[in-house]
Amino acid sequence: MRPTERGMLAQGVCVGTCYCNNSLNADNTLPVFCLKNVNFDLSAMPNLDQVHALVNHYGPTVFFHPDEVYLPSSVSWFFENGALICKTDTQTTEPIASDGSNLPKGGSNDGKYWLDLPDDGRADEVKRGNLESAEVYVHVKPMLGGTFTDIAMWVFCPFNGPVTAKVGIFDLPLGRIGQHVSDWEHFTLRISNFTGELWKIYFSQHSGGEWVSASDLEYMEGNKAIVYSSKSGHASFPHPGDFLQGDSKRGVGIRNDAAQSKNSLDTSKKYQIVAAEYMQSLASHDIPSEPCWLQYMREWGPTIVYNSQAEIRKILKFLPSKLRHAVEEILDRMPYELGGEEGPTGPKEKDNWEGDERD
Repeated sequence: MRPTERGMLAQGVCVGTCYCNNSLNADNTLPVFCLKNVNFDLSAMPNLDQVHALVNHYGPTVFFHPDEVYLPSSVSWFFENGALICKTDTQTTEPIASDGSNLPKGGSNDGKYWLDLPDDGRADEVKRGNLESAEVYVHVKPMLGGTFTDIAMWVFCPFNGPVTAKVGIFDLPLGRIGQHVSDWEHFTLRISNFTGELWKIYFSQHSGGEWVSASDLEYMEGNKAIVYSSKSGHASFPHPGDFLQGDSKRGVGIRNDAAQSKNSLDTSKKYQIVAAEYMQSLASHDIPSEPCWLQYMREWGPTIVYNSQAEIRKILKFLPSKLRHAVEEILDRMPYELGGEEGPTGPKEKDNWEGDERD
């Protein structure tokens, strides 16, 4: 059992985290099953050197699908290759500085700004990303009352590709549906502050995800797990396979194909620690400085509205009515895929930046 309130500021711990006894005899255990920090003590959290050691020791290798077209890049590569900041009030654009220093900081996603691909002929090249420059952006935070350290690893891709529907034995590419400029995905390592052991990894998958225990993971070498990134959409999975987002019993839904290839990212070596807010309370001398772009709270891509329902029906009209209705039911549950294109907000605007992961 877990506390109802969970996040980097929450004080509750899980059932079974601690137990009490009133003698040296372990059999004389008092009936105290779940505790809450009265004084929120984060002294068990790792310092900066220890965080580096944990990432070096446990950092997974991310494999991209052999047919992946839209690979990740570093944020700075995206900016340096012509990405634009667009302003609603003046209807103007300007190139983004390589460190993001000219992006608006703070506030909320008010629709006044958005990012876009370059308009000088490089857009298709930038969409494909640049794996050589890619790195993960690490956010370190206390979890479950400071009994665990969560290391969230964020991956940036300049473009999210269109989706493919699966209907029984048939695959139906859905044109431009599902595509958008910029894609932020992540996975999270949960590490025990009692033992320093990797407890489990959270695999983010579109609007949800799953926790997988360390014993059920695949490993490259030693304690470094494998993360599989799905084709086009970049959702994270613990194993290779063709994962269906929809109705698996009827074999109808959106394909998420994951497999190993020569394209991979070793996060134990290619990473940047961008935030560890708890270190301020520890009076640490080495606190990671947050990059300018992390303070940008608006969308990382434009909103483009089109009649996607009409486009879908053009494709589905060739299916038998029973299958057609099944596909429409699945797609109706995925409004983010259907309204057009909309760029995501950055990591700091996500619920799990301060809270626990969705599962």
